[in-house]
Amino acid sequence: MPVDASEPHETTPTPTPTPTTLSLTANGLRFHVVAAGPADGPLLLLLHGFPEFSYAWRHQLRPLAALGYRVVAPDQRGYGDSDKPSGSASYRLDVLADDVVALAAAIGHDTFSLVGHDWGGIVAWRVASDHPDRVERIAILNAPNLDIVSRHLLKSPSQLVKSTYVALFQLPWLPERMLSAMNYALLAGALTSSSRPGTFGVDELASYRDAWSRPGALTAMLDWYRALPGLPRRAPVRIRAPTLIVWGDRDGALDASLAEDSLALCDRGRVRHIADATHWVHHERVVEVNDLLSSFLRRGA
Repeated sequence: MPVDASEPHETTPTPTPTPTTLSLTANGLRFHVVAAGPADGPLLLLLHGFPEFSYAWRHQLRPLAALGYRVVAPDQRGYGDSDKPSGSASYRLDVLADDVVALAAAIGHDTFSLVGHDWGGIVAWRVASDHPDRVERIAILNAPNLDIVSRHLLKSPSQLVKSTYVALFQLPWLPERMLSAMNYALLAGALTSSSRPGTFGVDELASYRDAWSRPGALTAMLDWYRALPGLPRRAPVRIRAPTLIVWGDRDGALDASLAEDSLALCDRGRVRHIADATHWVHHERVVEVNDLLSSFLRRGA
């Protein structure tokens, strides 16, 4: 039964083991990561989106590590305490995908599973398509496969309207000025206004503001978007790995039908819609999302 949006979001018990922080060198950069679970377990990488960082996975790290995985959540390049190279070319999608493969190698794994949300999901889709022999399983939370987005936009004017902020982010310096004004009021407001009440509280927003204020962070985060116009057109690539797509249907930025359009490229996949969740489904429906991920990943653990 759908839950009224005025109700507080779910909470989940705090299981063991306790996560630790590490610094890894991969693809020529230094990455800050949070890790949990047995060092000899199969590798599971959690990829955050905009405007978050590894903290985005605070509700998932320990439950997924309890499955026996070595769970690693990096601050992706440009975010948090990871390196922030200059120039939008440093944030091309192929480069971001190479980061994931290089991080796995730095941890000592040739193969791995992926969970990605938002931009982290877009990167996960690309890793699974470009490195199919490396990816064992892939779970996507509210993120389209970019190989289908152009076709989707042609049949969905509503998605074109929802994506106008991407054009704004292409401008030089102005987005940085707007988003950082009044202690990052617009960015914080974007989180709270697009999520269920109570999802992002004072403490959570303080953690995000701290990450956004790191030197070069805001420009690096926007450069992920600024690299999009240089993305070469290509024929859609099928996803061979078993795939789970979890979609919060109250997403104000992405049409729910993008889930089925992305699924059409998967050889072995399924979609689970959560009607009363927004784009921030893994924060709002913690227990349900963790159960879905655990059930899916347990088969590969």
